[in-house]
Amino acid sequence: MINTYQHPDERGYYGVFGGAFIPEMLHRNVEELQERYLQIMGEASFQKELQELLSDYVGRPTPLYLAVRLSRKYGTNIYLKREDLCHTGAHKINNTIGQILLAERLGKKRIIAETGAGQHGVATATVCALKGVECVVFMGEKDIQRQAPNVARMKMLGAKVVPATSGSKTLKDATNEAIRDWINHPGDTHYIIGSVVGPHPYPDMVARFQSVISAEIRKQLKEKTGSELPTHVLACVGGGSNAAGAFFHFLDEPTVEIIAIEAAGHGVDSGMSAATTQLGLPGILHGSKSLLMQTPDGQVVEPHSISAGLDYPGIGPMHAHLYASGRGTFLSATDEEALDAAFELARLEGIIPALETAHALAILKKRKFKEQDRLVFSLSGRGDKDMSTYMTAGAERMDKNDHHSY
Repeated sequence: MINTYQHPDERGYYGVFGGAFIPEMLHRNVEELQERYLQIMGEASFQKELQELLSDYVGRPTPLYLAVRLSRKYGTNIYLKREDLCHTGAHKINNTIGQILLAERLGKKRIIAETGAGQHGVATATVCALKGVECVVFMGEKDIQRQAPNVARMKMLGAKVVPATSGSKTLKDATNEAIRDWINHPGDTHYIIGSVVGPHPYPDMVARFQSVISAEIRKQLKEKTGSELPTHVLACVGGGSNAAGAFFHFLDEPTVEIIAIEAAGHGVDSGMSAATTQLGLPGILHGSKSLLMQTPDGQVVEPHSISAGLDYPGIGPMHAHLYASGRGTFLSATDEEALDAAFELARLEGIIPALETAHALAILKKRKFKEQDRLVFSLSGRGDKDMSTYMTAGAERMDKNDHHSY
């Protein structure tokens, strides 16, 4: 085992989690990726094109913003890593840019993806338009309804959006449909998985592409405070790509506390939750061994979250290892707590966050931090896509015009 939290071993395991559990039809595709992804990513021409696109197309580096009013309210120093300012409005583009360049070098002519909140679908459709490649995005029927603006964006970008109508009609089911499609098109198709889930090498590959977030945080924090290291890095976790990117370059820094926040839904023990580390057991889902919510006989339990991007019954193997080893602190926030945190950030800082990010911010009300602490939150996405949810679930808060109450 490599002595680092950042990367899996040669078989794709972070501790006891990870691996590649795949049908025979996909062995050739996955083995090709396993054999070539590091070599391709290490090529000078690949890195040159990737860095140019991240800079000129995505808009990196994204700012690290000291949230003055929020910091004052909670008596600590709160920095927001502004991934919401990336092209397409979320961190997802960091990974899709990398994977489309990889797919291009592997000779793949067709791209498929799954999406929950729609941000990964939009980011995939965006890079396919950029490169002139066919794009098919699978999305749960329930998520299609609650994320209509993102569905429209995908279609405008030229992607075909295919509804997943089985199960809970959310992210898990969209992933199932994408894997079925890949099995049927193994030769010409690359599957751009949107999170640090799936068979090896996806968790490692996605984490590497997203690690640009924490690389920038270190540099920016040094410029602002004189130290590269925050005391705490916080991020919401569903599958966990945003968190993996924010945590990556701090995982082997023992003085930095890593805090991941899951979606508790109506409450961890309500039967309507997505708090995987609290409710999950080791099992295999979508090609890797990790923690997942399941019945005693191994059937996947349907998750619930007000946030489409956190509505997933599992967690990436890197995060499962961080939890099991004690390196990461895993907390949770309910739907209502996330709504409160979203409105608080909007009223105090003039930033409307994605509902996913709001779960992380909700921890400020639940845990006390010191005056000298330096907290960095990964602001994973902007709230445009969630406005209909904010307008309905947050109707009472919407009509409250008093900034001072926050």
